[in-house]
Amino acid sequence: MNLADMLTFADIVHLNRIAVYYDCDCKPNSKHELIQGILTKLGSSSFFEMQVKELRLSEVRFLNALLFDDRPYFSMEELIAIAKQSVEEDGNPGERPRDIVTRLRSSGWLFNGSTHNTRYLYQIPLDMKERFRRVMVHDFQNGMTRVSEPSSYRDEGHLLAEDLRLFLQYMGQHEVPLNPEGAWYRRHQQQLMEHFHIAEPLLGKGGWRFGYGSSFKFYPDRMALLYDYARHSKYIEEKGDQVVLTAKGEAHQEHQEHTIEDEMIQLFRFWLRLYKGAVPNLLSLVYWIGECARPWTSSESLFVHIGPLIRPFYYDTPRSVFDQRIIRMMLHLGMLRQGEHSTGPSVQMTAWGLKLAGEYRIGRNDSGIRLH
Repeated sequence: MNLADMLTFADIVHLNRIAVYYDCDCKPNSKHELIQGILTKLGSSSFFEMQVKELRLSEVRFLNALLFDDRPYFSMEELIAIAKQSVEEDGNPGERPRDIVTRLRSSGWLFNGSTHNTRYLYQIPLDMKERFRRVMVHDFQNGMTRVSEPSSYRDEGHLLAEDLRLFLQYMGQHEVPLNPEGAWYRRHQQQLMEHFHIAEPLLGKGGWRFGYGSSFKFYPDRMALLYDYARHSKYIEEKGDQVVLTAKGEAHQEHQEHTIEDEMIQLFRFWLRLYKGAVPNLLSLVYWIGECARPWTSSESLFVHIGPLIRPFYYDTPRSVFDQRIIRMMLHLGMLRQGEHSTGPSVQMTAWGLKLAGEYRIGRNDSGIRLH
């Protein structure tokens, strides 16, 4: 439902809170006047843009999380949990998650459901979601530093799916033992890298690695993604002290049941699921990058404006999450190309990346954003 519909179902106490918040001049006991006054205020594009710009960072993070969540309704406990993730670490350390929810209820962003079963659940008006998205996109795009096309750039295309097939081919031709920790020996890792189109340096000793998949602690980022995907898809299986190609893996390798594009879509979806524990709003970050980096764009300007939405994850700072967990992985997934300028690195979304980003729709069937 849109804002006008939700205002109609809201009780007069809630309407008065919103009217007071926006300083509407209307009779407190007239539901009709309250609704008209609120709609007049929020219907103004300039007023709405000003309200979005005045949101606290924690509120922007909170709304951003709800915008990209496909649940049609949220319980108060779910809202507080999302608000807890959105609270700033600096600037206002004493802010309580429940205060965020209360403020956004009072400002007309959150409403109770209109049926008996949803009266204690909450939702955001669909038109408010769409207007919030438009304002955010406009502000982000205005803040981007556009650059010329670099003389050379890196574009990995669909090589991730090609390397998956080379990985399964290698598995079919070699016996691969596991060390006492359950990882490949470095000799086999290096042999595999020599097969790949895109090779990575092997991990050095020391350092904490966790949060981005079960094999992330053993292998470089791209190989870890392929390894976890192959195991998740049951193409490989770890048996005792070795890893083997399964019958499904053999069939996949021989008959190529997925096209390269289909495989890339599955790898993209798997990446979103695999990394969302460490980067809960990964979907939204991919969306904003897709909207902002259609032309060649300075990576620094992207981080300056999108970086505040990124939370640190233990040893990973927002900068390393942006550079290594998002931009680099989008490069591996063929979603963007990366170049260098005198002012630093730059990126541009590929046609393939825009196609993937285009599969996300806001406000579809009252359920936020879905991947079709």
